[in-house]
Amino acid sequence: MAAIISLLRGVNVGGHNKIKMEELRALYESLDLRDPQTYVQSGNVVFSSKERNLATLAGKIEDAIEKKCGFCPEVVLRTVSEMRDVIARNPFAKRSGIDPGKLIVFFLTRDPGQFAITTEREEVHFRGRELYIYFPDGMGRSKLVPALTRALKNSGTARNWNTVTKLLAMAENLER
Repeated sequence: MAAIISLLRGVNVGGHNKIKMEELRALYESLDLRDPQTYVQSGNVVFSSKERNLATLAGKIEDAIEKKCGFCPEVVLRTVSEMRDVIARNPFAKRSGIDPGKLIVFFLTRDPGQFAITTEREEVHFRGRELYIYFPDGMGRSKLVPALTRALKNSGTARNWNTVTKLLAMAENLER
């Protein structure tokens, strides 16, 4: 069985779309997803599954959360191989002085295609279905995120570099 990394958009953020991680693990188990493990409170789940169609699987998870919790967060799934590629494609990897807590990866549902963006402080790199953004002043004060969300016409969810690497380590451990 392959390990899969599940990223839920907008869960437990600002007091909205609340779900306890033990409830989330139980929900994943109810869908015959094996050994679900959560990481922090923002809807990160690593699990094993025989299902190979990730779009179908994401839809099943979204439907189950909506039925159980009354809201439908977007579910973005990545395989272990895809997450390894995310880490390998990091455009900041060889640069010193990068704070991993301020390096954000936006996991998109689809490749945004040709896209250009300019900003005074943040540095943005597109790599397939992921955006790598370094926020030297922190993401909370940036005006880039709302503008980016509107311009992309694409949905997804963001995680900082520390979370990305931790989720990969959890998934690799689960596959062993």
